[in-house]
Amino acid sequence: MPIYFVRHGQSEFNAVFKRGGGDPMIFDAPLTELGRQQAINAREEIRDLGIRHVITSPLTRAIQTAQLLFPDGVSMEVRDGHHELLLHSCDVGRPPQALSNDFPHLEFGHLAAEWWHSDGTGGITVEPEDVFKTRIAEFVRRLDTIMERPLLIVGHGNAFNEIIGRQLANCEVHRYR
Repeated sequence: MPIYFVRHGQSEFNAVFKRGGGDPMIFDAPLTELGRQQAINAREEIRDLGIRHVITSPLTRAIQTAQLLFPDGVSMEVRDGHHELLLHSCDVGRPPQALSNDFPHLEFGHLAAEWWHSDGTGGITVEPEDVFKTRIAEFVRRLDTIMERPLLIVGHGNAFNEIIGRQLANCEVHRYR
């Protein structure tokens, strides 16, 4: 049974950053109105895939995308491992309790207090490439243990690029295997 990848919709960070001017310091960026519409539009493409289970990254833009893709509910869980390579403010996550306050229907208790790459200072600590590659390889290995299929993974550009060798567009649906 197949596994599908979907990159999150456009985030507030994406919208500002692509205009230039450096990191706009938008931590754990939520979706823009365009990003929400991208997710709603992607529903049509995934409707007939028979998705039984969704895994989303703990970053807000991915969770929001997953919820918009499946407004009527589907088995959904939050996992780290395929979250974004930490390069900018938007890639810094939030503690499980903060996420739980915003998304009370999802479980976050299994996440570490700082599940994103961090040096413990609370700032932006760029994730070393070898650490990122090891993390993504471990996530891919764990995919084989998930029996609920068809499975859809909502995640991020650099993570999916590491797995499939190309950047997905916002809300692009990719059949992985």
